[in-house]
Amino acid sequence: MTGADPIHINTRIRENAQNLAAALENHMLKSFAPDARKEMRLFSAGEAAELLGISPSFLRKLHFEDRLPEVHTTPGGRRHYSGADLQIIRTALEETAKTPGAYLKGRRPGDKVQVLSFLNFKGGSGKTTSSIHTAQMLALKGYRVLAVDIDPQASLTTLFGYQPEYDFLHSGSIYDAIRYEDPMPFSQIIQKTYFHGLDLAPGGLILQEFEHETPTALRNNIQPPFFARMATALQEVEADYDVIIFDCPPQLGYLTMSALCASTGVLITVVPNMLDVASMSQFLQMSADLLDVVSDAGARMEFDFLRFLINRYEPSDGPQQQVVAFLRQLFGDEVMVSPMLKSTAISDAGLTQQTVYEVERSAFHRNTYDRAIDSLNAVNDEIETLLQQAWGR
Repeated sequence: MTGADPIHINTRIRENAQNLAAALENHMLKSFAPDARKEMRLFSAGEAAELLGISPSFLRKLHFEDRLPEVHTTPGGRRHYSGADLQIIRTALEETAKTPGAYLKGRRPGDKVQVLSFLNFKGGSGKTTSSIHTAQMLALKGYRVLAVDIDPQASLTTLFGYQPEYDFLHSGSIYDAIRYEDPMPFSQIIQKTYFHGLDLAPGGLILQEFEHETPTALRNNIQPPFFARMATALQEVEADYDVIIFDCPPQLGYLTMSALCASTGVLITVVPNMLDVASMSQFLQMSADLLDVVSDAGARMEFDFLRFLINRYEPSDGPQQQVVAFLRQLFGDEVMVSPMLKSTAISDAGLTQQTVYEVERSAFHRNTYDRAIDSLNAVNDEIETLLQQAWGR
């Protein structure tokens, strides 16, 4: 009697990878038309007014007085607004505003670009969810935003409607702008997205090559060194943006350190349970030790702010409440006031590679949607306040 045939793990893994890739491609084709890119939905008058920071009645008055261009209107007379419409209205409102920057809140002459890194050592802490919702909301509020995906898994890039394993497998990712041999201009890898005012620097599996190549580059003293390459590459395009957001990989490697050395603010996501907090403790100690090394090598280590963002929070969970109280007692004001709630709306939207800001309210139970939106808006309002404070406002 002979035993079962042995499994050749390399062959089996390759088969699994091919089967999964085919299934994912089929899912994408079902979710979106072939060769089509995602499109952003239109916003109701109520949503538009909230994003503009004015009342719905004032928005109606502006239309009644013909002070605004026409927007998409249904046969029943309901107006709907695109991201581009919102920016046109903001510009018109700013021209007659009593206070400069009342409606256009981005950089002014002399303001430096704000570069935010969302990071943690542990996967599943909500880095990508937090970074994409922040990038999208800031864009909806009129900021010029660049989202930079430096995670080889490229989840952020996928959420923008791309297939990194096909679209950026060999070229076109952020790797091309920071590689050691013949780097491309940063502007050549930037992709426009379906969000007005929000661009993407894509990630992809090839980013892992940066981790592999850096030790050799250090031995050969290739300049600029790894910790300065991201900041150097960004200099070409930073004048075009108010905010740059890094979605970092769940590891403390050369990519993460390069992003940190280019950042002006850091948001550490943490799920409030003791295993995650213990993992974060190790992450913080390792970060400090490694950043000491790159600081001694000449890296800039000055940040406008560092905050801990509580993620996947369930207010009714007693042990989670205790962990949050523990973190607030330990870190004080460095723990953000607003937590990101755990929500089925966020996870369900992700099934179709969308965010909560992209889906219609009618797609969910009203209370579930409102709870998720309120939580996301509170977090992003707090982040916006940090940006404004960093600009001295």
